[in-house]
This record gives sequence, structure tokens and C-alpha cells, in this order.
Amino acid sequence: MTTDFSHPAGLLEQKDYWPVAVGTGSRVVTLAGQVGVSAAGGVEATDLAGQIHSALRNVATGVRGAGGDVHDIARLTFYVVGWTPDMAEVLFEGVARAQEGEGYPSPMPPLTLIGVQALWSPELLVEIEAIAVLD
Repeated sequence: MTTDFSHPAGLLEQKDYWPVAVGTGSRVVTLAGQVGVSAAGGVEATDLAGQIHSALRNVATGVRGAGGDVHDIARLTFYVVGWTPDMAEVLFEGVARAQEGEGYPSPMPPLTLIGVQALWSPELLVEIEAIAVLD
């Protein structure tokens, strides 16, 4: 693994994700925002948890295609349509599915969640960008 995760004293206590990642590899992989669609473009789920799982599966596919794995991911950014704090449980349900199905670590790498009005297609509820650091 080329990314070391930490939780420095003085930062807000997190249990679901690390607040700090330090990459020590020689290649940086940046993925365009991934959504919950198949390679053919069909939306794979209509609910937020399902779309998060599917989008994270696509992130994993992109990182693996670049020669890495989900443990090389140093940062994730979630863009969620119509975000409200009461959606957190559903969001982390989708993350848990990806941890189980795609091998994402627990806690997750540093992540940021941004509420948005809309994405490029009205049936999409989430888009996820990723940065990974590889040897």
C-alpha cells in the first residue's frame, strides 16, 4: 500500500473514514466522477444506497484498470443530489455494500460529501470522484 492513513489528535473523531491520507507512491491516478451505471450506460439501481455501491464498484474498476486496488485510494468525493443529513444512514449502507462486495477498507479513505441540485441525468443520485496513489 502506498497510502498511509491517520487520525491526528485535535481533529473531529471519525469512525467511518480516515481524515488524513499521505501518499508515498510514484503514480497518481485521478478518476472522473463515476455513477451507478453499467458499461453499456444503463442505470443499475434506483435507490441511493444501490447507486453508491454501483458507483464505488465503477471506481474500483477504474483504479484496478490503472494497476491499483481499492486500498490505494487516497481520497473520495461524493456528489449527492438533494443531500440532507438524514440521508447519512442510506449513504453508509451503500458504502458498507461496497466494503463487502468490492473490498473497500473500513474505515474508508478520506472522503468529502457535497450536496448538489442535479447531475447530468435526472435518474442519477450520486457521482463519486477518486484519487489513488500507486507505486
